[in-house]
Amino acid sequence: MAIKASDFVWNNGHLVPWDDAKIHVMAHVVNYGSSVFEGIRCYQTPKGPAIFRLRDHTLRLLQSCKIYRIDLDFTLDELCQATVELVTANKVSPCYIRPIVLRGYGQVGVNPFNSPIEVYIANYEWGKYLGSADSDDGVDVCVSSWTRLAPNTMPTMAKAGANYMNSQLIKMEAIVNGYSEGIALDVNGYVSEGSGENIFIVHKDRIYTPPLGNSVLPGITRNSVIHIAQELDIPVIEQIIPREMLYIADELFFSGTAAEITPIRSVDKITVGHGIAGPITKAVRRQFYGIVNGTAEDRFNWMTPVPVKQTVTV
Repeated sequence: MAIKASDFVWNNGHLVPWDDAKIHVMAHVVNYGSSVFEGIRCYQTPKGPAIFRLRDHTLRLLQSCKIYRIDLDFTLDELCQATVELVTANKVSPCYIRPIVLRGYGQVGVNPFNSPIEVYIANYEWGKYLGSADSDDGVDVCVSSWTRLAPNTMPTMAKAGANYMNSQLIKMEAIVNGYSEGIALDVNGYVSEGSGENIFIVHKDRIYTPPLGNSVLPGITRNSVIHIAQELDIPVIEQIIPREMLYIADELFFSGTAAEITPIRSVDKITVGHGIAGPITKAVRRQFYGIVNGTAEDRFNWMTPVPVKQTVTV
């Protein structure tokens, strides 16, 4: 989906015109992939725009920076406030928000320490990522031939731009073979995650999901699913999951900021359950969308209101 330009991008404490948010071709990030980023959604609710789990996403951004020894001049509160100010200024809701921290134009070479740190936040209209909105049909996926990053190679708990070269291989392979998405295994052959989503397996009225030790990004939506399931008295078990469990699952679904809650219809052309979203997937999804769309109580305090009067609906 093409990006529709907004009016402004936040850059190092200032709003700049969208077309002025540029970096040099010799920036460290271009040559060595040295960036960390987030994906955040802002929803339109009956009370106005609201950003989903803004502080949690921003905290994960800061933790990614810490892992990669990137020192920021901005605090958690300052970055959260900057995000709200940007969405307010651009008057676009619902929208997708992309904070990114990168190493800019400084010195050439792998050593990143002498390259300046640049912080950008952009937001723009963006709709459904996988499948159709609120559809029970689900998506067809495959198990990728590409595995997730091995432990002690690159930190998968950091949401780093370089990690997504691995994701691109998984996604491209799936697309050229006629699937919507790929599921990657970890270095030991156990289920890890999709190219940009966490995965949940429903089996005998219990939900299973891989632990972080299986090269899994600590997803904010993943954490939200766990909270919702526990509230619904559905047991959630984080454990190592063998590949074949994907084929005998009663239900499967992805979670993620982009994917939200997306049911999986088949894996490697093996139908999951009855081939449509199952009752547990639908129950979790109903509660999730109720909260983010403002039709249910925000009992977890996940939504940050944005003072925008004029909005553009996707």
